[in-house]
Amino acid sequence: MLNSSLKTSPDWIRMAAFFGFFAVVLGAFGSHGLRNLLTADLLTIYHTSVLYHFVHTLSLLGFGILSRHSPTPSWPGWCFCGGIVLFSGSLYLLAITGIRILGAITPIGGLLFLCGWAGLAFCIKSSN
Repeated sequence: MLNSSLKTSPDWIRMAAFFGFFAVVLGAFGSHGLRNLLTADLLTIYHTSVLYHFVHTLSLLGFGILSRHSPTPSWPGWCFCGGIVLFSGSLYLLAITGIRILGAITPIGGLLFLCGWAGLAFCIKSSN
């Protein structure tokens, strides 16, 4: 049975599944659809985006499992989600459009990833 405080929090495992689905779609699109359209530099940026997208989808999955077993604040999950959107999203757009200024958004997503990892550590420490 879920803790009553968790009933109103997002279903992080479902959200991880959503992000994981799109990580596979976008990874396949990059490997098959963009391979001959992007320069090597832009393709490397795209692949970096996919890698961080996948890694942080798994971190969101781990957070979801943790949140099902102990009361946790929701902000680390939102940080992982925001990080995927801003970090990976800005790099996806940069790679596809070649608009380099989009790279200015990327560090904000990176900061959200760091906050998510710090929050995950906080949740593990506080649940013991």
